[in-house]
Amino acid sequence: MNIYEIYTPAILLNLDYMEHNIKKYCDEAKKYGKEIWPMVKTHKSTELAKLQAEYGCTGYLCGTLDEAEKLAEAGAEHIMYAYPVATDVSIKRVIALCRKTDFIIRIDDLDAAKAINAYAEKEGVCVSYTVIINAGLNRFGVLPEKAVAFADAMKQFKNLVFKGISSHPGHVYSAKCHDEIQKYVEDECSSIATAADALRAAGYELEIVSSGSTPTFWGSIADKNIKIYHPGNYIFNDTIQLSTETATEDECAMYVLASVISHPQEDLYIVDAGAKCLGLDQGAHGNDSIKGFGTVKGHPELEVFSLSEEVGKMHVHGKTDIKVGDKLLIIPNHSCSTANLTNYYVGVRGDEVDHLVNVDIRGNSTTKSIK
Repeated sequence: MNIYEIYTPAILLNLDYMEHNIKKYCDEAKKYGKEIWPMVKTHKSTELAKLQAEYGCTGYLCGTLDEAEKLAEAGAEHIMYAYPVATDVSIKRVIALCRKTDFIIRIDDLDAAKAINAYAEKEGVCVSYTVIINAGLNRFGVLPEKAVAFADAMKQFKNLVFKGISSHPGHVYSAKCHDEIQKYVEDECSSIATAADALRAAGYELEIVSSGSTPTFWGSIADKNIKIYHPGNYIFNDTIQLSTETATEDECAMYVLASVISHPQEDLYIVDAGAKCLGLDQGAHGNDSIKGFGTVKGHPELEVFSLSEEVGKMHVHGKTDIKVGDKLLIIPNHSCSTANLTNYYVGVRGDEVDHLVNVDIRGNSTTKSIK
């Protein structure tokens, strides 16, 4: 089937572009003897997680415990959870995961550690962890210069096993152009170096030093400390990555297929894809450099300037040759958000449909706990 025969709106995944992206990052990591444990919250698909492993990824970073449980069921050997856990329900799930696979959590709080350790001791399980280092995002993490003091305090918890340190330079998404990325790379590498050097001097062995994001990957890949990288968005890329020249348009593997359904004014067209397909992101962390809600492939004169739930308004800057009934491909601003709005991607090669890719780690697991 040709893609222009598909019902719209539809979320398309260009399999050739995606495979190029996965290979490109894995090849670069191999050049420096590094590992990639991609953040799977971007795609939320066990099929795509397995594909990442086939190209050389050696573990995974998860944004939800649902993702971690699904990957463990699929046989993944190395899984890290990106965020702290503190509730009884989540800690019990962590304990169960530690029984199934090499599962690593991240910790930045002693009260949470105490609660996790109590459960682990009761269940006779050891829980591996890394200390979260604040690389400048100022969300989670201990300050680099306080890493030793925190690690020392963690020694009281006998069922928690120190593995190393992790960070996430997510504040890079404040960058408005390619040249601005370097300062965030420097934040990432210097914060890791400060913590790593101090911990080693204090006698700690760092089995894991992990960090990363898609924009900072290329600048930090040669860092002497970081061994495991966690890009996520790289598998799809999007308008945010285009804005900082982290990706080209031919490396944006996800797009929304939409139909032009109305032309009510001379400079206004309306498509049948709205916020429920494209999402409402226009950047992150105060970044207002992106205009509109997506990039219309092949039509730089079109700006998707407004979204309601089911439709999008497009303004024409200058002249255009589009007309009612045409179908357009729109690269979303943030592919992770768009991915979370569908149960499947329409996998395509060229203009032909190849197969459907299930988004099978989407939603949450509340239904499992309610009987």
